[in-house]
Amino acid sequence: MSQMPQQAALPKCPSCEEPLESGDRFCGACGYDLSAVPARPRDEPTIAMNGTVPAQAPADHGVPRPPAAPPAAPAPPAAPPAAAAWPAPDGPADPEPAHHPADVPGTNSDGSPLSGAPAAPPVPAQDTPVRPSPAEGAPPPPPAAPSSGVRFDRRAQPDGQAADGPAGQPDEYPLQAPDPRVAAEPAGAGSAAAVCVACRAGRVDDDGYCENCGHAQPRERDHMEQECGPLAAVSDRGLRHHRNEDAFGLGTTALPDGSPVSVAIVCDGVSSATRPDEASLAASRAANESLLAALPRGTHPQQAMHDAIVAAAEAVDALAGEPAAARERDPHENAPACTIVGAVVTAGLLVVGWVGDSRAYWVPVDRSAPAARLTEDDSWAAQMVAAGLMGEAEAYADQRAHAITGWLGADAYELEPHTASFKPDRPGVVVVCTDGLWNYAESADEMAGVVPEDAAVRPLHGARVLVGHALDGGGHDNVTVALVPFPAVPQGAGSA
Repeated sequence: MSQMPQQAALPKCPSCEEPLESGDRFCGACGYDLSAVPARPRDEPTIAMNGTVPAQAPADHGVPRPPAAPPAAPAPPAAPPAAAAWPAPDGPADPEPAHHPADVPGTNSDGSPLSGAPAAPPVPAQDTPVRPSPAEGAPPPPPAAPSSGVRFDRRAQPDGQAADGPAGQPDEYPLQAPDPRVAAEPAGAGSAAAVCVACRAGRVDDDGYCENCGHAQPRERDHMEQECGPLAAVSDRGLRHHRNEDAFGLGTTALPDGSPVSVAIVCDGVSSATRPDEASLAASRAANESLLAALPRGTHPQQAMHDAIVAAAEAVDALAGEPAAARERDPHENAPACTIVGAVVTAGLLVVGWVGDSRAYWVPVDRSAPAARLTEDDSWAAQMVAAGLMGEAEAYADQRAHAITGWLGADAYELEPHTASFKPDRPGVVVVCTDGLWNYAESADEMAGVVPEDAAVRPLHGARVLVGHALDGGGHDNVTVALVPFPAVPQGAGSA
């Protein structure tokens, strides 16, 4: 990893007077960039929020870079052939049932009925190294061998710091992003978008920096919202990270018989890897495009999901092909990596697929019926629970809980896409999210308790509420959630 220069320790944040710890580069309370320490504006306190609400954005010192174009929408699929029948999925069997028994009827990847207790995933051998979190302020250790089979999706370091790639990477994006908990102010001449969100006085240059205090302004990926017909997604940087390393992809199309189908993909960049934001973006785009191309051709949704995860893995693997000079400059960097979870919803079938610890939940419209978690994490904590070595509460309280055992990336131990299909007997909504949300609503019942009752008909509003719930809980990680109503709603139907 490239290392940032160290500056003299400060006893308190110059912006909000919050006590600081040695090695902090950003204030844990307001996100203030401690590397600059400009004069504090009088009577103008900084509020740690995104977008048009005055907020503290971290400084990004160095050579200004032009903003990159926002992610392009996937190309519309070709016209589907007439009345093609779904073939039986012939992908590799997934030995792990992906549900809680009797929660939702369905079948797993090998075609067997979903019943009985989930099989315990194999526990890494005793000589399998687990990548420890480095001590606070210490440089990151060399990467573990590709055969380790365990990877950490976050690093123990001062708040606000993340695993950055080399300087000059394309992580600048156009200004945007209202906070999901407040109403957006109308855009126009003289709006808050043209005024620095840090000092609230300086004008913002075309390169995205304040002419007065030099702070970088919020980027497009700091907060993203998209509504695609009847489904929607929201992604937010959170309150502690300096950039958003999550990404998502949405789409709707039609099956060969003309019935509607909805697709949602959510990816979470692995912060201990290099360029995690690029990995998540590449994976979400590749998986989304693969699904939207395969489903109209008549490919079975479960097979299409398996193929989409493989396509996403190939897209992330391709990012590791850097010039030799770049590898020599940062020899200890890990290959770009991310987790993935996706859902395909038709008129009568729900298919989920995943690698890593991003999750999918089922929340029925009738809240008297039970909710269910549809995925099982590829993580150290999940392995301990499945093997009967630790209770769930004990495992997830352990500092190793979020060490992931499956991910997409060139240094992944082995790619094992998990897929499962379900046939819910009532309407509901599928929640597809990263751990930045489920850390604040972990169980199915907790998730159902924070999902608005009208989420199936107002998915964008529901996604905003869920992101706001995570931010109100602390926002320690990037937060991304997509809501997909079940059964699939015909194209043209959207939020009420």
